[in-house]
Amino acid sequence: MSQVSPAASSAEIPMHGHPTAVLLRSFIIGLTAFLTVVDLFATQAILPSLTRAYGVTPAAMGFAVNASTMGMAIAGLGVAFFSHWIDRRLGVLISLALLAIPTALLASAPDLTTFTMLRITQGLFMASAFSLTLAHLGEQCSAMDAGGAFAAYITGNVASNLIGRLISAGVADHFGLAWNFYFFAALNLMGAGLVYFTISKTPPMEAISAPASSPLGALSAHLRNRALRAAFGIGFCILFAFIGTFTYVNFVLVREPLSLSRMELGFVYFVFLPSIATTLLAGALVNRFGNRVTLWSALAVAALGLPLLLSPNLPAVLTGMVLIAIGTFFAQATATGFVGHAAARDRGAASGIYLASYFSGGLVGSAVLGQLFDRFGWAACVAGIALALAVAAALAIRLTMPIVRLQSGETP
Repeated sequence: MSQVSPAASSAEIPMHGHPTAVLLRSFIIGLTAFLTVVDLFATQAILPSLTRAYGVTPAAMGFAVNASTMGMAIAGLGVAFFSHWIDRRLGVLISLALLAIPTALLASAPDLTTFTMLRITQGLFMASAFSLTLAHLGEQCSAMDAGGAFAAYITGNVASNLIGRLISAGVADHFGLAWNFYFFAALNLMGAGLVYFTISKTPPMEAISAPASSPLGALSAHLRNRALRAAFGIGFCILFAFIGTFTYVNFVLVREPLSLSRMELGFVYFVFLPSIATTLLAGALVNRFGNRVTLWSALAVAALGLPLLLSPNLPAVLTGMVLIAIGTFFAQATATGFVGHAAARDRGAASGIYLASYFSGGLVGSAVLGQLFDRFGWAACVAGIALALAVAAALAIRLTMPIVRLQSGETP
């Protein structure tokens, strides 16, 4: 197996060494994640306003907003198929630059169909950047670094959920819906700039080592792996539950008896703040307790929050949202890290399949739970979320992999 050293055309993200270097690495990884997926859920903060603007039902608008997950699932499979031949840095850079185009066009989408197609296009570029970054981390990090690197990336994802929603609510409230999308287009371009100056140029995987099999062979090998199949299913269930909670709870919060305003709805998403801190612990807890125990614990925390969502009391609902955010993001960090470490080869393909499964769960969750919400009410929607968490817990039994333990003084 021949090795080709990547030519560093820009600053390299430090993967080892001094705690300051590790902290810098985590910050860069987290900021990259933030700017990659900040568009994904920010629009949920203005869902009620968009529903009124387009004159449609909550289920229809919820599906349109979450249609980005359809594009993300398609792009995840595309990256999985062609992963060997894609330069990681160049792929992420182009994806983020192109993402700004559909984001800006959303400001003038004339109807719901156009809005939906633009959201799908956003998803294509977001998932391409997301998948290639995860593949880059899996290939560049050692086993000791992997848990912390993946946790930092998912933490940036968590931060995008909080800050993106706050920005969306604030910009829309003060400047209107159109300027909301122009602002996020600018953030997409900032993400491309960050990648250009911080991520080292890496050759396509074909240059590093000849593919052991065809792209279809790589996909088939991963799908035959019992543990990876379980992780893919868990990813599906996690976003199914997350989408169901944080899409349709918006309509509960703005109606009686809670009756929050648009700006107040934006501030509600401080419920993600604790998750920014707790998700960083995922790598260390997996090292200590293993993937299954860590995942079960995360899902149990999320499940504890579900009954609170049915309360007519705002503090209780917010507490439930905090618990669900902590649990689902922790579970995602655990499952993502498992896939990146459990795939012995073709990690880009494994990450792509995982993300395709994950975002397919979001699309299906948006459609199924939206119908439950419209036809049977919020309690039926919460019951559907509980079922998804239960399925994920059952699948976690199959997450078997030797536990990598940290030596004294090492940083995850």
